[in-house]
Amino acid sequence: MTGRVAGTLSTAQLAELGRTEGDAATLAALSAGQHTRRLLLLRVLFDAIPAAPPEAAARAAEHTALLESAEHAAPEAARRVLFYPLTGTWAERCAHRLTTGAGAAAVRDLAHLGGLAAAAAIRAGLDFRIRTTVTAGRVALPTLGALNTASPDGGPVELSAHAGRLTVRLPDEAPVSLRPDPAGRWRSGDPRWIGLHTLDGGPRPVLLDDLDPGRPVPRQAGQAPPAHALRPAERAHWSGLWREALPLLRLGGAARAAELTLLNCIVPLLRPAEEQQGHISSTSPGAFGAVLASAPPNAAQLAAGLTHELQHAKLAAVGTLNPLHHEGPRARHWAPWRPDPRPFDGLLHGAYAHLALAGFWQRLALGLRDPGARETAWAAHSRCQLQVGAVLPALRAARRLTDDGRVFVRAMAERHEQLGSPAPPEGHLVRARAYVETARTVWLREHARDTVT
Repeated sequence: MTGRVAGTLSTAQLAELGRTEGDAATLAALSAGQHTRRLLLLRVLFDAIPAAPPEAAARAAEHTALLESAEHAAPEAARRVLFYPLTGTWAERCAHRLTTGAGAAAVRDLAHLGGLAAAAAIRAGLDFRIRTTVTAGRVALPTLGALNTASPDGGPVELSAHAGRLTVRLPDEAPVSLRPDPAGRWRSGDPRWIGLHTLDGGPRPVLLDDLDPGRPVPRQAGQAPPAHALRPAERAHWSGLWREALPLLRLGGAARAAELTLLNCIVPLLRPAEEQQGHISSTSPGAFGAVLASAPPNAAQLAAGLTHELQHAKLAAVGTLNPLHHEGPRARHWAPWRPDPRPFDGLLHGAYAHLALAGFWQRLALGLRDPGARETAWAAHSRCQLQVGAVLPALRAARRLTDDGRVFVRAMAERHEQLGSPAPPEGHLVRARAYVETARTVWLREHARDTVT
């Protein structure tokens, strides 16, 4: 008999997560696994730096040395930057470009290492002086903010710190000094500086990051972070939605509120022009702790979107520690929430997210006072509940589930059964069943050949 690998999840934790739950220790284990993955990624990036042109490589070596000094001097402070979600997507992209000889693009990406090292070092309380360059009209400092500049791309920048004050110097421009306020937000009297906006009131401060060049771009056409910083009114709108969403997440169950500890930042997205009334959200595997989202029409949709996306983040982190299956990438499965065939992993992810949503909407349906809001919640619960029920047989019958995967999927099925009571008011299940069956019929007409329902 072989023992469980150190650092992986126990059977009890897998079952807990399969039920879309997770106590503080279990969620911390997911984060720790992702932090280990981040350190390995950064090692790969640092090892690839010699592939850059000599001048860029020499400057990056200086930045790497400062970053390592910050991590040695104050690990917890420095790792707020190292483990920041958007550091991951930047590091993946930069390492890929360096190792594939992407030339000028790799040099532009590598320049961001200077701002990252400076942000970590100032948080660690170090005095320093380094050189970096302008990228896309900004000097970005992850987790702090960004400085707008008229200097051209590739223009020189000096970043220096002394006694807790950070100074940015550019040619032919007045220097800009930054200091943290009592709340820890970095401020400057210079209007060129844009500090990151913070969403407060949850278990941890969440950054609304409209500035970091490491922001991932969703794969769907028309979805992208805005090139500009959000206007004050747009930031205020997000704050209002966030404040209203927090009590809904608490009402949606202890697990929904607890998993907000995994959320570091929300990356605002622009909605496609033809979908201005819609809401889009996604996660990126390399940016654990980030949710990408357009401004939703109301707080309930924000709460539901966060619930949905945090399940994807949790499940991806589970798979890093405990592989759940060895199914291939072929897209052949019917998923009632998508018009296209899905690979097995996509089917599992979608079912897991919709299972959490079924529970969230049920709790809202039982707890909200407004009759119209309750009806909306029951309708959403019914649809999610039946959608998950329609695909659970395919998940449970998969031949290439690991032992851990069987534990996880069995727990999903148990949770799904629990959510059958109390039943929604008469009519909601009838309409939801008709919706799911119609979706199946349409899908079979388009994709029945060589697929699985």
